[in-house]
Amino acid sequence: MKSVDEQIAEIRRGVEQIVPETELRRKLERSVAAGKPLRVKFGIDPTSVDVHLGHTVPLRKLRQFQQLGHQAVLIIGNYTALVGDPSGRDQTRARLTQEQVEINARDYLKQIEKIIDISRTEVRYNGEWFSKMTFLDVMNLTSKITMQQMLAREDFAKRIEAQTEIRLHECLYPLMQGYDSVAIHADIEIGGTDQLFNFMVARDLQQDAGQEPQICITFPILRGTSGDGKRMGKSLNNYVGVGEPASEQFGKTMRIPDEQMREWFTLLTDRTAEEIADFTDPAKTHPMEAKKTLASDIVSFYYGTEAAQAARKGFEAQFSLRQDPDEIAEVAIAGAELSDGKVAAAQLLVLAQLAKSKNEARRKIGEGAANIGPDRRKLQDANEMIPVATGLVVRLGRQIRRIKII
Repeated sequence: MKSVDEQIAEIRRGVEQIVPETELRRKLERSVAAGKPLRVKFGIDPTSVDVHLGHTVPLRKLRQFQQLGHQAVLIIGNYTALVGDPSGRDQTRARLTQEQVEINARDYLKQIEKIIDISRTEVRYNGEWFSKMTFLDVMNLTSKITMQQMLAREDFAKRIEAQTEIRLHECLYPLMQGYDSVAIHADIEIGGTDQLFNFMVARDLQQDAGQEPQICITFPILRGTSGDGKRMGKSLNNYVGVGEPASEQFGKTMRIPDEQMREWFTLLTDRTAEEIADFTDPAKTHPMEAKKTLASDIVSFYYGTEAAQAARKGFEAQFSLRQDPDEIAEVAIAGAELSDGKVAAAQLLVLAQLAKSKNEARRKIGEGAANIGPDRRKLQDANEMIPVATGLVVRLGRQIRRIKII
């Protein structure tokens, strides 16, 4: 087992918050001294048939804990899925049937096996303990938290302000997730930043049960492929599925905006900080080449190097068919027109002489007619601040301009 300092250095990678970090160090020190692995919990609700890259961020960390010699505990939320996690939601989730959940759970495990070592993972279904609870048990559990605490959470507060309904069963979710930690004696729980409230409820429940409270480790929410900054999700159609073919994974990854590459490299690959710095510096690596490396890394993890090479060749062959002509009209833009090297998308079309006015530019952007860069990223928000440098190619329909900053 590695030293405490070495373990903490690895654990910190890609992490948003460790609550509390001093307790993590103490737990690790005792673990190393006794040669006893910590129990690291990650829970996932099988609410659909697809595991996507957003789910893999904590799963990759769970894999890392396995490599550090700790015990991974995977909770399949076959009962919490029936309630639906309200975290980060602006409306109540659609209810699932128990049959749907069981089918999804089987599919989830097949996909999760690509990420963690299932043979060394303790897989538990939370129906194991919730199915045995009496109504009195449920009342005892609900007495552990106040309505003031529940309604103060950010997502519920927003729904109250927007006068959007909150169903009573949704209030049970944090208690159920928290009780999972009591049931399996979790030392650490990992998940997205939106899960911190639930994690803290678990700490309170564990303390009430006479257990040492778990450490909460959270990660940034992975943004999807659409370029609008929204979290990855199947309902938003901006996801890359773990079970999708290699060519689909590669092509979808190539759609992300350049500014998301650092986030994806950090959370979805094993690249070092130095490598990531080089790949995300346009002066050292062209963004298109960096993104191909990112896509290759992701595909290689799930399908192997040969499949990644084939997916890259397939993408490049397809991309070459839609390359811009050699002769593109060049338009000069004064550096003074930019703010910190950026300009609003609508104004960019005007400066590139592709639209006569901002109103026309906004209309064209709304129609989905404008895109930029070698990957032809579609402009979707007229107010989005676009990084502009010499060589940037801007397209509106069949009109193409190459920008030169003067």
